[in-house]
Amino acid sequence: MSQTTEHILDERSATAPALGWFESHWHQGRLVAPGLVLAVFVALAATPLGKAVPVVGAPVFGIVLGLILAAAVKPGDDLRPGLTFASKPVLQASIVVLGATLSLREVAHVGLASLPVMLGTLAVALLGAWGLGRLLGVRGDTQILIGVGTAICGASAIAATTAVLKPRQTQVAYALGTIFTFNIAAVLLFPVLGHAWGLSPHSFGTWAGTAINDTSSVVAAAFSFSPDAGPYAVVVKLSRSLALIPIVIVLAIWRARRDALAAGDRPRWSQMPWRKVVPLFLLGFIAASALDTVGLVPVAWHATLTSIGTFLITTALAGIGLSMRAADIRGAGVRPLLLGGLLWLLVASSSLALQALTHTL
Repeated sequence: MSQTTEHILDERSATAPALGWFESHWHQGRLVAPGLVLAVFVALAATPLGKAVPVVGAPVFGIVLGLILAAAVKPGDDLRPGLTFASKPVLQASIVVLGATLSLREVAHVGLASLPVMLGTLAVALLGAWGLGRLLGVRGDTQILIGVGTAICGASAIAATTAVLKPRQTQVAYALGTIFTFNIAAVLLFPVLGHAWGLSPHSFGTWAGTAINDTSSVVAAAFSFSPDAGPYAVVVKLSRSLALIPIVIVLAIWRARRDALAAGDRPRWSQMPWRKVVPLFLLGFIAASALDTVGLVPVAWHATLTSIGTFLITTALAGIGLSMRAADIRGAGVRPLLLGGLLWLLVASSSLALQALTHTL
């Protein structure tokens, strides 16, 4: 064999791994593209609707439009890989992006007076989801999603929990629908009740920040009550969102143990698959928050990052909606909605009760 031929063969063998990687990812991209593009188009349609009706928000419009489109045209199996990509990796990326807008210093700004109320309502929501879920027969991932969504930050908390637990898409839809229903009720009722009961802006801000789920709904209710209540409610809400970090870690550990037991293995700390227990997106969320805390994420970027994160969540929820069928949704009945309603009442009343006990009402 000549030196020239050997040289050509050596070059081909050296470039073969790179070509194989490129071909594999090119093929994967072609599979993912149709469904992902459809989800993005639905998100593009949902975004202006969310801006026009901020109480509802683009993510909820995303899943609703996805459901409507799925019922009308019944997307085929060729779209499934892209819709799955939208509902998982895109969802995880959204959590990382939103982490860059949340400084860990925000906890210090809420004041010691709000911490007992915030922690108390978190405990009430999570324990209430466990107890009432058992009583109503709403168990498993649906119970967890509704509980975490009510306890922390609505759609964002459900998104992060979904990335860890990997529940059925119908369970995600039930949880989101429940959270959405009582967000709307809170925006309409809370300002009226706050004025009727003579709440101060500080008290109403604490109430809204601890008892209303999505940030957009907190803003809508608090600024409807008074301009002074709005900023305080937002700070309480952002600080409450930080509870997502330990809760998602605990859920990830619980899932890893559950999977090990289901496989007939004995879970051991030394053998725990920490890469799966602590998902990469959660580490990314913490790292992004840390960067914001030390000032490496300019405040001027926050609005843009929030818009990007919201659009990614909207795309993910559009993918979930497009993947679902109406028959799947009808199967759950009213019990998840009842669970969400009872939790909402528990959290709203316990927030006021804890303020009274701590003499901050």
